[in-house]
Amino acid sequence: MKKVTMSDIAKEMGLSTVSVSKALSGKEGVSQEVREQIKRKAEEMGYRYNSIAQNMKEGVSYNIGVVVPERFFAENSFYSDLYQKVVKESNKQGYSCILEIISREDEKQDKLPNMVTFSKVDGLIILGQMKKKYIEKLLDVGMPYIFLDFYDEHNTVDSVVSDSVHGSYLLTNHLIKMGHTKIGFVGDIHATSSILDRYVGYYKAMVQNRLDVREEWVISDRNEDGDYISMYNGETLPTAFVCNCDEAAYHFINELKEAGYHVPEDISVVGFDDFIFARLCDPMLTTFKIDLELMSEVAVSAIVKKVHDENYRIGRKVIGGEVVYRNSVVKLG
Repeated sequence: MKKVTMSDIAKEMGLSTVSVSKALSGKEGVSQEVREQIKRKAEEMGYRYNSIAQNMKEGVSYNIGVVVPERFFAENSFYSDLYQKVVKESNKQGYSCILEIISREDEKQDKLPNMVTFSKVDGLIILGQMKKKYIEKLLDVGMPYIFLDFYDEHNTVDSVVSDSVHGSYLLTNHLIKMGHTKIGFVGDIHATSSILDRYVGYYKAMVQNRLDVREEWVISDRNEDGDYISMYNGETLPTAFVCNCDEAAYHFINELKEAGYHVPEDISVVGFDDFIFARLCDPMLTTFKIDLELMSEVAVSAIVKKVHDENYRIGRKVIGGEVVYRNSVVKLG
């Protein structure tokens, strides 16, 4: 059976092959009425539109790449949930997503993602903070990029982040209103921009209320590879803690229980993200809920626009959220 070509369709309809090509590839230059007529005729004649070949000619794959460090990505991780929302939003905008998880070894050796090396994507969403050298290696490729859930000193790269400073500020103020004056922070402030911002929000609330921020009450939750470490060291603790994320809070609460503490009766704990760990905790966590749908919508919209306009910029977009009050905080006095 002879393969139907665009020339065959053009001849049948008395149109130019260029008009048929524009109609079938979604380009401007033909009216909507003519476009629909051409599509119907192509279907009647059994034409199979070779989208991959056409995309190669146009230099566009209609794929968005998402790279995420291995240490942040697991079946029940915050980033896996955010990635799923990015996929849904990309599909709405006519793009597919390709995910590549960057191993610790590849990140240390500055090995580029395969989808970048083999030009499989039009733009890249970097999900979760990576090592500085690796990011610079990615930026050298010259592909459109956007950072999602972090930012760094590369001020020419757009980013979409949650309102970490204000969210942590609200959570800390909630503890203060509940009568707590001795409040600690759980999180490695050197690990990511998000954790540092959440510490800044905590610190701001403490300073505004003229409360002491004691160095021994700022506890690291992970090692340099991003793995969670033991957080309770046997020292005397304050009456409350602000944790940089729900997962850290979950592990911290379990350690406190093993040490004989009761939460929230002895120590109140708040988290951040309103992810699955907030509901797995016993008691369930008071936390800050991030609008992941809006984060993914803004990120995907930006990267698609950057693919088609190299001068398009959004700067740093901060996405708000709200405090979710549960049972992990007790009122003192």
